[in-house]
Amino acid sequence: MEGKKTAVVTESAVQAALRRGPAPELGAEEEQAMRMRLGAALPRTARLERKVLEGTDAELELLAFEIEAFLHLRPRAPSARPRAAPRDSRTKEKIVRALRKRS
Repeated sequence: MEGKKTAVVTESAVQAALRRGPAPELGAEEEQAMRMRLGAALPRTARLERKVLEGTDAELELLAFEIEAFLHLRPRAPSARPRAAPRDSRTKEKIVRALRKRS
């Protein structure tokens, strides 16, 4: 029994590790199964895996769908919306006037 160690890993720790990026210790199928089981999405910067042969009609059609979806969703991005300019509150104006009178 010498040298035998066990590690306890919680679901939240595994989800956090999977959200940070790919798990090199796991095979592709194992990682995919863990992600599906735990509901851990890929990081936003991760490239999606392609299962289509290059140069085929299916690849071109898939690219067309991706471009169309990207162009359709682009205006909805949070950074694309202009933010409203902050308005001064009446309370803030009163405080500023009182401080100016003091000086």
